[in-house]
Amino acid sequence: MFGLAALVACASFAASAEKKGEEMKETILVAADPFAVGLKKAIVAHLEKRGFSVKDMGATDANPEKPYFESAVDLCRAMQKGEAKRAFLFCGTGMGMNMIANRFKGVRAAVVESVFAAKMCRTINDANVLCMGQMIWGDMMAEAAADAFLDTKFTEGLEPLAKFLEEARSKVETIRD
Repeated sequence: MFGLAALVACASFAASAEKKGEEMKETILVAADPFAVGLKKAIVAHLEKRGFSVKDMGATDANPEKPYFESAVDLCRAMQKGEAKRAFLFCGTGMGMNMIANRFKGVRAAVVESVFAAKMCRTINDANVLCMGQMIWGDMMAEAAADAFLDTKFTEGLEPLAKFLEEARSKVETIRD
């Protein structure tokens, strides 16, 4: 009987831990315009495989007409409401999404064209939104860039410059017209 009670308790604990793990999954917001739905799909599958919860706020096969300037606005407003700490935006080049995203307080978007840039936008600028272009990225390299963005900490590898980078981040955030 003790063995059965212990087994039930262990199963209950495991179920509880699994539920907590599900609750603790980081939510990542994504949005694409009609030109980049394919790249977004590849990154969403990659993020889900890594265990992230993904909320899509852009164009989809079911809603193909949502333009970048609406998708980016919806995503950035959701970030401002605290729905997620990090996000990905996709369009033809990534530049249109980037221009819109950086108009929002608290959003630090970077358009990147290399895995190195995806890492450095986190290390140096503490970017919280990664913008990529369907016309530029192949799926495998985009996945590597997503990993670099997600796995790199602010000031990582540049610890002697941490104070300067933190002060710069704060000052840049105040630059608004």
